[in-house]
Amino acid sequence: MPFHKVQTEKLSLAVVRQIELLILRGILRPGERLPSERELAERMGVSRPSLRDAISDLQEQGLLTAKAGSGIYVAEVLGSAFSPALIRLFGSHEEAVFDYLSFRRDMEGLAAERAARLGSDSDLKVVQAVFDKMQAAHNRNAANDEAQLDAEFHMAIIEASHNVVMLHMMRSMYDLLVQGVFYNRQTMFRQRATREAILDQHRAINAALQERDPLAARNAIERHLDFVERCMADQQKADRNEAIAQQRLQHETGRG
Repeated sequence: MPFHKVQTEKLSLAVVRQIELLILRGILRPGERLPSERELAERMGVSRPSLRDAISDLQEQGLLTAKAGSGIYVAEVLGSAFSPALIRLFGSHEEAVFDYLSFRRDMEGLAAERAARLGSDSDLKVVQAVFDKMQAAHNRNAANDEAQLDAEFHMAIIEASHNVVMLHMMRSMYDLLVQGVFYNRQTMFRQRATREAILDQHRAINAALQERDPLAARNAIERHLDFVERCMADQQKADRNEAIAQQRLQHETGRG
């Protein structure tokens, strides 16, 4: 008969499973510090020995890491998505930028569609809150903050899609974007007119999500990333033209 004795689960295993789910769902993020042992044990209603057993298990799994004199942190698990050699290739070939944008268009379009259909009211409030911060940064002309909030806005949409595989994959992709592997986001925020257009595009994405219109949300994402692609192509062309102009200038001044 397919039955066995019911056994009470060890408290440490229950702690492990709870923390695993928080990491899997993207609630606990790589590099995030856990509360102190005393505080965490109180929050979870377990003894400190049970908590220590759970922490040790999670460290062995590579999900948590200890920093001497600092505490316990969520491990930087995203770095394993791409090898250092592949990251160098991404950063040294222009075509990777456009493949990256094409990939984002497909994935984020799907995420926006899912978020409009499946995101909870709280998910959409997070998206709205990030957009409000982005607009405030724009109004005070804080381009660096605005660029950072741009990335957070897109990640909030992916989180609202409630697909954990997409979540971790796209977090890894955004990690490379933040590092400037694909392109420097600050390039997109050099000119006020471009920043105005980008803000308007994010406003349209947010409005479609808040109205729970999946098709409009997907279309707004795609229009935005098409615009980013055109801007990057124009910038690359301008950089090439400037390099040629510099050669002409050096030649002319050298002839004098």
